[in-house]
Amino acid sequence: MTAPTPGSTFVVVTGGGTGGHVYPALAVADELVARGHARSTVRFLGSARGLEATTVPAAGYAIDLLPGRGFRRSLHPDAVVQNLRTAWDTVVALTRAVTILRRLRPAVVFGVGGYAAAPGVLAARLLRIPVVVHEQNAAPGVVNRVAVALGARAAISLPATALGRATLTGNPVRAAIVAGSGSGSGSGRVSGADDVRTVGVFGGSLGARRVNDATLDLARRWRDRTDVVIRHVTGSRDYQRCVDEWSKRPSGDDALRYELVEYEDDMPGLYANADVVVTRAGAVTVAELAVSGTPAVVVPLPGAPSDHQTANGRALVEAGAAVLVPDAELDGPRLTRELDALLGDPARLAAMRAGAATLARPDAAARVADLVEEAAGVR
Repeated sequence: MTAPTPGSTFVVVTGGGTGGHVYPALAVADELVARGHARSTVRFLGSARGLEATTVPAAGYAIDLLPGRGFRRSLHPDAVVQNLRTAWDTVVALTRAVTILRRLRPAVVFGVGGYAAAPGVLAARLLRIPVVVHEQNAAPGVVNRVAVALGARAAISLPATALGRATLTGNPVRAAIVAGSGSGSGSGRVSGADDVRTVGVFGGSLGARRVNDATLDLARRWRDRTDVVIRHVTGSRDYQRCVDEWSKRPSGDDALRYELVEYEDDMPGLYANADVVVTRAGAVTVAELAVSGTPAVVVPLPGAPSDHQTANGRALVEAGAAVLVPDAELDGPRLTRELDALLGDPARLAAMRAGAATLARPDAAARVADLVEEAAGVR
């Protein structure tokens, strides 16, 4: 296919479902617009059930929505019935995707993974439209594996990701994280106190119950400490329960500065100020940890497809940037031991920051955009 004519569709970005897919896709779209591609020529194709249904229009891009949901990995009768419906929805979505792509005739389709990417990627191959896919996780998803088998070019975020003919680009992160990556010293300074260390805790927008419970117990154990701050972001689902649990602590004065919040409005600031964070090992989080150079205790989400969060966490561990604690092993005493060991060893924290830097790809959006333009024949 030749380069697109002015006013035509340059790229259709397909996929989504979760922030781990949607936000990197938006970062690449923004990079393409910054390079001179008209915003109207960058379109999205996603699921009506996914985060992209609201987030993409809010970012100023047009999107076509398809039916569909992910398959449930279970033989329970309810799961079987849902999977039959999902299979039918996928057939309908593929038919609609073919119609949409035939009408738009983009120069290239860019897939970001997730169940929402399947119809667009398959339709593109049927129509012989070049495809580039981006894999955010260390363990590649089914849709991207199939896309590569069908001839798509692949961009990967982590070095050991097993996708053929792949280019290591990194995972695009929010511009504010990249901009703030050089501003924080990682010293955890609070009100000018050099001897105060900061621990950040977060588990996604909804929260992570086991991480929250372990952190509440940690705060109880550290109540008398004046040399540490805990910034605990619970997530919306678990916030009130955490507030109630903290209110049940034994009476007495709290020397600890414990900040219990539902949502973090300033993630760049949290990364810049934290000596160490406790978090899950989602793809976006791993990329942000690397770019910001933040040491971490990672607690992979159990049951994630292909156990990709464990693979992500191991990539950080192998780089010397993190300690991995399986979800089933995390509790207050374990978290206390891990953090006491890290905060008591500044040299180890410095080495972890250096290790994170080896995985950092602050120009990831530009690298992925290069592949998209190459596939479209404009480079």
